[in-house]
Amino acid sequence: MKKLLIASIAFLTVATASAQSEKYLAAMKPLVAALDSSFNYDALVASANSFQRIADAEKTQWLPYYYAAYCNVAAAFTLMEKPDASKTDPMADKAEELLNKAEALSKDNSEIYCVRKQIASIRMMADPMSRYMTYGTAATQALARAKTLDPENPRVYLLEAQDQFYTPEQYGGSKTEAKRLFELSKAKYDAARPASDIHPRWGKNQITYFMSQF
Repeated sequence: MKKLLIASIAFLTVATASAQSEKYLAAMKPLVAALDSSFNYDALVASANSFQRIADAEKTQWLPYYYAAYCNVAAAFTLMEKPDASKTDPMADKAEELLNKAEALSKDNSEIYCVRKQIASIRMMADPMSRYMTYGTAATQALARAKTLDPENPRVYLLEAQDQFYTPEQYGGSKTEAKRLFELSKAKYDAARPASDIHPRWGKNQITYFMSQF
């Protein structure tokens, strides 16, 4: 009887965990799939809030915290036509808070350092003249760390390419180098095999736009 009771408890534990996992994946998959088509502020903020709700419910999964951070910083990028630190700094703060939670659950993660790079870039772009030395350096260091942790991560080369594309030549930018890096990033995307349907794959669609600019 005791063995039967133990077996029943074990079965119920496994069944409950499986149901929770299925619910988590069902919530995450459509949000992750929509990321490459969510290019406007409202959609990105809505996605950030959805990911954060999942993260707060799960508490032990790094991906929803990571995506909530990414969506916050991506939403901030949509405001960069008219940089305003009073609007974008709080979004960068929120993204950093969420990303710290992701990193607590997944150390030495290339994907997390890619978003750290973006957060530093948002802070720098709000006031380049006074912030470049601090946040420009932080962005460069974060991206270098991302590459060291995973040289095959296509988002590393996408972010490098964007930097080269947008930086004026007199400050070290190069459209020629940007094109080479976009092509390299595409090759990395084509070869990438994400660990699951909800692991990072964002960015590939952006290459199509940038390559049309050459």
